[in-house]
Amino acid sequence: MNEINFNLERAKMVQEQLIVNGIVQQDITDAFFSIPRHKFVPDEYKEQSYQDRPLPIGFSQTISQPFVVAYMLQLLNLNSSHKVLEIGTGSGYQTAILCGMGCLVFSVELIEELSKRAEDVINSLGFKNVTFVIGDGHYGYKEGSHYDRIVVSAASETVPDSLIEQLNDQGGKLVIPVGKEIQRINLITKTGKEVKKKILDAVKFVPLIK
Repeated sequence: MNEINFNLERAKMVQEQLIVNGIVQQDITDAFFSIPRHKFVPDEYKEQSYQDRPLPIGFSQTISQPFVVAYMLQLLNLNSSHKVLEIGTGSGYQTAILCGMGCLVFSVELIEELSKRAEDVINSLGFKNVTFVIGDGHYGYKEGSHYDRIVVSAASETVPDSLIEQLNDQGGKLVIPVGKEIQRINLITKTGKEVKKKILDAVKFVPLIK
């Protein structure tokens, strides 16, 4: 498949997988339209890049389903002024979406090879508004805190206290899949010392590993 076909498939993905399913935040759909998902997918899966499904990227990890990525980001009500902590760089696709939205991004990944691979692709796209960190996402990245938004791209059995601690207390938001056999999206909002949790849709993510 050539670049023209990839571009057509990407436009179709945005319209038929995102917009018709309720992703209406313009800067999110614009970022999905502009970021080439196929560059974050292994060669053997490139022709499936714009299908609404996760794909393997090695190390028992996946690049997430496009709609789920967009849905979680829309829950965060992001804008370009936000400092964002991403837990689970993985392929780097969501990282690139966040960069494309103009956010200042700190992205934590436990598996060094995945982080380096993602960094290479994102550098090739010209983004400079991201810091890559090798580490255990359960602990967040204290050096960059506090964060306006935190997004976790793997399922944790509980919400790590460190992530709540590193969240801005002026309306900071955290979105994370929680659970083992059954996972549900948790949306957490922090205002002062008050932490509110909203439990949303069922999902299926790879586990947040240590």
